[in-house]
Amino acid sequence: QVQVVESGGGLVEPGGSPRLSCAATGDILSIYVMAWYRQGPGKEREVVAKIIGESSIKYMDSAKGRFTISRDNAKNSVYLQMNSLEPEDTAIYYCYMHLAPIATVTPTDFWGQGTQVTVSS
Repeated sequence: QVQVVESGGGLVEPGGSPRLSCAATGDILSIYVMAWYRQGPGKEREVVAKIIGESSIKYMDSAKGRFTISRDNAKNSVYLQMNSLEPEDTAIYYCYMHLAPIATVTPTDFWGQGTQVTVSS
């Protein structure tokens, strides 16, 4: 059974630099896309950053220069280093992976449960 689990987040002061982590557990054949999404209060879910394949990285405009996404293939993990946080970054952050479990060999979308990041003094 494949699962995606996030950690990190919480209450952060403006200007803070939290790091979110996400790991996929279970028997995994390959991971094709790793990404972080977020959903702020009263807003649609939006993609913050994504890694496609080994090295194609894309960021939402407001994340460029402040956030860094990275992956550790050996740990089936993806990270989001966030810097210079602003109150507007307050949201539930979701980890997303498009991966093929060994059991099915079929690329499938997996989502984490979400982790709350609140930026406030």
